[in-house]
Amino acid sequence: MHTRAYTYMRVHGEEGLRANTLNAVLNANYIQEKIKAVYPVPYGHERHCMHEVVAQGKIEGAPDIRALDIAKRLMDKDFHPPTNYFPLIVPEALMIEPTETESIQTIDAYIAAMLEIAREAVETPELLKTAPHNAPMRRMDEVKAARDLVLCCKPD
Repeated sequence: MHTRAYTYMRVHGEEGLRANTLNAVLNANYIQEKIKAVYPVPYGHERHCMHEVVAQGKIEGAPDIRALDIAKRLMDKDFHPPTNYFPLIVPEALMIEPTETESIQTIDAYIAAMLEIAREAVETPELLKTAPHNAPMRRMDEVKAARDLVLCCKPD
């Protein structure tokens, strides 16, 4: 990990790191601005965010939908889901951290997917509750997985 970080810093240099940082901040603020009318942004909605935007997975008109449902549905749309339930002070937190290398086309596609998921949550909530549909594994029992840890790959 340290070697990778050091190499990244050496390859980009001081000016490159500054530009990368500014791009990451710009990307996060762009996403925040585009989704905040649908996904509540409890802290910072009135100001700029840094490299991440923390929204809530609470959608008006879809009271049974949770952040996990939104994250799983994003997988069906070929996007890596955001960090769920962190930070802990934000109920149903979705921490979205766009990187500095994402293109505007990719970010716009991500935003469109998030807005489409919000519509689906109201119109067909079961679609979110049963997601992911396209992944090799279906939705796992998260509570069982946390309680019954499998720490090796050998079959029983």
